[in-house]
Amino acid sequence: MIFWIASYPKSGNTWLRSLLSSYYYSEDGIFNQKLLEKIGQFPEKKYFTNFNYNSSIVTDTSKFWISAQDKINADKKLRFFKTHNILGAINENKFTNSKNTIGCIYIVRDPRNVITSLKNHYEIDNEEALKFMLSENKFIYDFYSKNDYSDFQFISSWEKNYKSWIKQNIIPVKLIKYENLFNDTFGVFKDIIEFINKLTINKVEFDPQKARNSIQSSSFDKLKKIEETDGFLESVLSKNESKKIPFFHLGPLNDWRKIYDKNYQKKLNLKFNTGLNELNYI
Repeated sequence: MIFWIASYPKSGNTWLRSLLSSYYYSEDGIFNQKLLEKIGQFPEKKYFTNFNYNSSIVTDTSKFWISAQDKINADKKLRFFKTHNILGAINENKFTNSKNTIGCIYIVRDPRNVITSLKNHYEIDNEEALKFMLSENKFIYDFYSKNDYSDFQFISSWEKNYKSWIKQNIIPVKLIKYENLFNDTFGVFKDIIEFINKLTINKVEFDPQKARNSIQSSSFDKLKKIEETDGFLESVLSKNESKKIPFFHLGPLNDWRKIYDKNYQKKLNLKFNTGLNELNYI
């Protein structure tokens, strides 16, 4: 069965997976990049190799989302998967179902800080990033694959994305705010582990020392140091230069109140007003 680690892009998904991979896939809870590889992405091209689809058509793999998950779950083992996809359907092709999914952790982040991370990651300006986040038809894919959309994910808008996961009754979802995970990492991480263990009927008790090791070895500073020393497997090449864009950018210094002037702050508050209120960001 699949357990989703879902989010809108640049919302803390990689940090959460670093915590989870070090906790569940190591003896001592100490993070390394090999552990992160154990939590794959879906959709991803390798899961559609035995299906007949047209890779030049953006949505074509959606026809096989469920079939691919059926195949993944054939051995009935628990697997964590990252996704930025909405929990919805394209041309009546559902992203997942209760047969294939056991649960989900959805991590959401203040959109006013997401926008600065998007700017860095996609090398775009403020207005392009804002348009990106507001587009209900938005999808992402590996743009280095040259007209191969096998990896496409339908992310929609920031608001539609989080609502698709938390306002449904198909699968159990635990909503986590990035800011709460940052401010009380141990407490929130403990809640996450207990939620996962309850759904997966894992009778192993929460290990506080292992969790502390995961937290310490997966801190922003530690992950940034790993990237600077060894590179980071999820960083991408710059569109304009033959070097990679730093994946770990501002971290705790990413504060929209210090980055944007008062007029732009008001604009962001207006554009994201519904979600900001619903998630108690204002």
